[in-house]
Amino acid sequence: MTNNEIPKPSGEGMWVIGYGSLIFKPLPYYQFKVSGYLKGFIRRFWQSSSDHRGTPEAPGRVVTLVSLDDLKKNRKFHNDIHMYEAGDKYQETDLLSRTNSSADLGKEDIHDITHNISKLEEDDLKVWGCAYYVGPDDVAKVKDYLDIREKNGYTTHKVPFHVLNVCDDSENAKEVMQNIPKNKNGDYIIESLIYIGTTDNVSFVGPEDIEKTGEKIRTSRGPSGENSEYLIELCKAVRHLDDEGRSRDYYLEDLVKFVEL
Repeated sequence: MTNNEIPKPSGEGMWVIGYGSLIFKPLPYYQFKVSGYLKGFIRRFWQSSSDHRGTPEAPGRVVTLVSLDDLKKNRKFHNDIHMYEAGDKYQETDLLSRTNSSADLGKEDIHDITHNISKLEEDDLKVWGCAYYVGPDDVAKVKDYLDIREKNGYTTHKVPFHVLNVCDDSENAKEVMQNIPKNKNGDYIIESLIYIGTTDNVSFVGPEDIEKTGEKIRTSRGPSGENSEYLIELCKAVRHLDDEGRSRDYYLEDLVKFVEL
């Protein structure tokens, strides 16, 4: 689903995915939340923000998602994804200590990156976040709230969200979750509403060198506060989504290092 209207549930509640500020600034009226991940996307600070973390004169940066399909079709993304998801994705990264940045990769490297990215599958790309369950009586109010909060280039989509942790043991949460299907690994899979700034929206600025993104975030401020606060709070919140450390986002952690220089 790729339009600007949240689907109207018929007497049912609604799930809303948070992969950015919704993780550390929850939406109102939700009953409980779960944590887990999306497959087939990467998270990047490539959405310009002139209404929350910047101004029209000096836009800041907020996160959006880039799909695997867009990554494969557009070579312009290949250098960046090589630094993280297509590289040593399960190891600690420290971009500041490397001799080359993503902008320094040569033509031979580009050929290798293209080859590697063509082989990527959805299981290779995971974005950790949370999903909020909204009861039937509050769906309309949440829709109105999100239409204001998630503007400036974002559109609504429905994607599968893999639940690994249910952060509530109430009877209500148990009742809702018992009706959610599971995959072969025993994970709950929910079809969730999500706002994405797609690569063809006017506020999308990617790809952007991480150094430039970091400088923009470090110096920007908007009605919702310092742009650096958004990044730092998001990085902390993502890291604590999973007790086993699987939720760490090394792109965010490298970006924080540049902002704090």
